[in-house]
Amino acid sequence: MATTRKKAAAEAWGSLLQVHAALVPELDRRLREATGLPLGWYDVLLELSAARDSRLTMSQLGERAVLSRTRVSRVVDELTRADLVRREANPEDARSAYAVITPAGLARFREAAPVYVAGIDQEFAGELTVAELSALASTLRRVLLRFDLAHAQQ
Repeated sequence: MATTRKKAAAEAWGSLLQVHAALVPELDRRLREATGLPLGWYDVLLELSAARDSRLTMSQLGERAVLSRTRVSRVVDELTRADLVRREANPEDARSAYAVITPAGLARFREAAPVYVAGIDQEFAGELTVAELSALASTLRRVLLRFDLAHAQQ
């Protein structure tokens, strides 16, 4: 029984990685062609647009964005040079700063969002029913919750 579970777990994990590896470049391509935004930029703009006051500390952004923490810092630098994000000092902690989406950044995000959502619908969800998508989302949230709980205790 344990071998069957381990095999099923390895197959599920492998499938998740393969889907990710296949779809991320395609979503990036679609965004770049339609809007000029790379997927990494979109990810940061998405998180900032959803945040309270449209700002997050760099640490918070690193926790929420799909990118690595070091990559988040580089992307914020790139977005700052493009005037889509600005950095603000954190008055409560001089060692940290906020990344804040600018009006131009919000406009670019809103332009890119339909392209991103359409790509997800076509490339990821296209052959799945609403019930299958809901079950998949619920299952992945359970995995993440278990991970978060286990690592919060460390």
